[in-house]
Order: sequence, then C-alpha cells, then structure tokens
Amino acid sequence: MINSVRNTVLAILNKNNYGYISPSDFNLFAKQAQLEIFEEYFSEYNTIINKENARVSGTDYADINKALAESLELFSKTSTLTQVTAATNRFYLPSVATTGFDYYMINKVLCYDFSGATRIFKGEAEKVTHGKITMLITSNLTAPTETFPAYTQEGNILTVYPSTINLANEVDASYFRYPKDPKWTFTTLTNGEPVFNQSAGLGYQDFEVPIEDEIKLVSKILQYAGMSIREIEAVQFGGAEEQKQSQ
Repeated sequence: MINSVRNTVLAILNKNNYGYISPSDFNLFAKQAQLEIFEEYFSEYNTIINKENARVSGTDYADINKALAESLELFSKTSTLTQVTAATNRFYLPSVATTGFDYYMINKVLCYDFSGATRIFKGEAEKVTHGKITMLITSNLTAPTETFPAYTQEGNILTVYPSTINLANEVDASYFRYPKDPKWTFTTLTNGEPVFNQSAGLGYQDFEVPIEDEIKLVSKILQYAGMSIREIEAVQFGGAEEQKQSQ
C-alpha cells in the first residue's frame, strides 16, 4: 500500500505543480499520518460506544463499531513482562527492548502462578494510584491477594501486589502497541527518480492500518507535504479530502 500512497501523493503534487517531496520526507510524513489515524481509532471507538449506549448506532452492514474494533485488533498484543531484577514484584512495561513493541495503552495486567510446569491464571490486576496502594496493603480487608492483585505504574515499570508475585513469567500485559514506522525504500535511480524496491534488507515497512484508510493517508500526507513546500493549496486540498472522508 505504501507505494500506491506515495504515487498518488506525487501525482497530485506534480499535476498541480505544487512541488516534489523526497523519499526521506515522505517517510517522515507517512509516519505522522499513520500515527494520526491510529490515535483517531480510539477517539472514534469511544464515540461509537456512546452512540450504542444511546441506541442510535446501526447494526449489520451499518455496524461501524465492528469494523473499527477489527482495525484496533491489528495492534492488540499480549506479552509476558520482564522483571526489573530477579525475585522482585517489579516488571518492565512493554517496549522494543523487552517485548519487541512499544505500548500505546495498557488494557489488562494478568497474573499467573505455577503448578509444576503448568501455568495457571490467578487474576486480573487492578490499577491503583501510589497514594491508594499504601492504604490498601495496610488493611486486612482490602490488601491485594494473588487472586485479586493490584499494580501501580511509575515510568516504564509496573509494581505488582502482593509482593509474592515475584517470579519470571508470572505477569502478562494485554496492550495496544504503536504501529511500526512505515518506510518506502528504493535502490536505483531512473532518469533521476528513485525506483521502489521493497527488499527486506533495506528496512522496508508497509503501512499497518487497513487498506480502507489509504485515502486518509493520502490526504494527511498531502497536508504535511504542503506545509513542507509552503504550498497552502496542497494543504487545503488535503484537508478538504480528509473532511469528505470524515463526513
């Protein structure tokens, strides 16, 4: 999809003599455009849920929520968290270094125990504030247990309670990850123009958003390109196309 998007963007810019954007600039604009669309999924999803609760949403082919949920599922991951140090109840949040992906939003923190070699689910941890956790753990009635655990978050570290949850592979996180940075790659020039080459060795990465968002990508990248080459008409054209898609 990334080559199709770039060709469309360049065709619009060239047709109207707006200018040209380099592959490196295109990749920067593509990254920002994809991130915008990705973050819009969550705000749109909340809006649709509110409509469902108000009984004003559609069903079957008009069930936008289902299509949007499927888009979000593309970025849903569950990973076992890495301990900060052995035999502690502190775990690193998902990152490229620990799980292969940076997290955007934590959905659930799941705690497990072991019976021999068998991993057994114990409970979903509740997120609490640092101020509240002190009150909880000092109370006989509300203290977290392995069946009803809790956790606090500080920077890129989770602290899970009770402190007996302190072994490797005892804590998983269900989360939404960031999309991978798109990268349009090339190896040769023909008449001064770069020729698309998607060889994995070049770091090629396609967009991760669904194909139906291609028009949105084009519109957003055009706006970034217009700002870069100082062509207000390109910005306005991209904004107008994005407005049509929103409607």
